[in-house]
Amino acid sequence: MTGVVELSEAELDELRSAVRAFLEAKSPEDAVRKAMEGDPRYDPQVWAQMADQLRLPGLAIPEEYGGDGFGQVALGAVLEEMGRALLCSPFFATVVLAAQALLASGDRDACARHLPGIAAGTTTAALAVAERTGAWDPVQITARAVRRTGDAAGWELTGTKSFVIDGTSADLLLVVARTKAGPSLFTVDRRAADHVAPGLTSEPMETLDATRTMARVRLESTPATLVGTDGAGGRLMARILDLAAVGLAAEQAGGAARCLESSTAYAGTRVQFGRLIGSFQAVKHKCADMLVQVELARASAREAARLADIGDEGFAVASAAAHVCCSRAYLFAATENIQVHGGIGFTWEHPAHLYFRRAKSSQLMLGGPSAYHERLLERLGI
Repeated sequence: MTGVVELSEAELDELRSAVRAFLEAKSPEDAVRKAMEGDPRYDPQVWAQMADQLRLPGLAIPEEYGGDGFGQVALGAVLEEMGRALLCSPFFATVVLAAQALLASGDRDACARHLPGIAAGTTTAALAVAERTGAWDPVQITARAVRRTGDAAGWELTGTKSFVIDGTSADLLLVVARTKAGPSLFTVDRRAADHVAPGLTSEPMETLDATRTMARVRLESTPATLVGTDGAGGRLMARILDLAAVGLAAEQAGGAARCLESSTAYAGTRVQFGRLIGSFQAVKHKCADMLVQVELARASAREAARLADIGDEGFAVASAAAHVCCSRAYLFAATENIQVHGGIGFTWEHPAHLYFRRAKSSQLMLGGPSAYHERLLERLGI
C-alpha cells in the first residue's frame, strides 16, 4: 500500500450520495448556465461550501498538508458526480492537476507552502503545460526558464501557454518550462502579481465547452520558483499525465452515465404514434449500447484509480486504457442522447448539447485521440 486512507464500498456509496445531493442543490442546469456566462465561470460561494462543508479540495491531499489522505478511488467517486452534474468549478484544475503535480514533484517545501491552502479551499491553482499545439509532449515545450541575475535561487519564465484550465482565475500557476537541464516545474503566485510577478498576463480562450474555462497565459521574464529537481520535468509530466487521465476518465464516466439516465427517462415518457418511444427497437438498441459503454467506462476508470492507490506497476497502462475507453464512451453516450431526444436535443434550451460539448472537449484534452492512443501503446511497450 502507499499510505492512502482506504474507504469501504459502503463508505464510497455514502460519499457519492453526499456529493450528489450537494450538487443537485448547487449545480442544477440553471446554475450551470449562469456560471458559463459569469466571471469567474464558477460560483465562489459554492466553492467555499465544497471546502467548508464537504472538505472536497483536501480529499486526496495527505494529512500532513491539511488534507484527509484519501486516494484516487475516493477522488474518482467525487469526480464522477461532478461530471454527472457538469459542475463549473476550479476543482479539476486545482485538485486533479495542480495538487497532484505538487505531490508528484516530491518537493516537501513546495507542498508545505501551497497544499494547505488548496486543501482549505482558500487557494485555487492551475497547471500550465501545453502550448500552441495542445500537446503534453516534453519535447514540444518551448517556454524558457533562466536564473535571475544576482539571485541564485530565483528564476524567470518567458513563453506562452495555451489551454490552461482556469488559467484566468487561479491564484497559483504551476508552469512547465525548459531550462538548460531540460523541462522543469515552477510556481508563479498570481495573488502577488502586481508586486512579485511582472510580465504575467492571461486571456480566456474561446472553446467548445463553456462549462470549463481555458486560458492563454503569457509570461515575459516572470519571476518564478523551481519545484522539485531542475530538469526532472519530463519524468514528472508523465506521472502527472497518468493521474490527470484517471481523474478525467472518472469525470467522463459520470457524464456518460448522466446521458444514459436522461435518455432512458425520456424514452419512458415520450409518446409517438400512440406508443412510448422506449418500446421502439431502435431506441432500445441505442440505450442498450449506451449502457454497455457506461459500464465499461466506470469499470476502467475505477480500476485505474484502484491501481494508483496501491502503487501497482500496471497503473500507467490502466490509466491510458481508461482515458481511451472513457473518452469513447462519453462521446458515444452524449451523441446518442441527442438522437434519443430527437429535435429538442439539438436545441440550445436542452442540456443534451452541453454534455456533448463537454464530451468532445474532454476527448480533445491532454493531447486528443492520437496522443492518448499513442500513449497507451507506449505504456504497453509497443
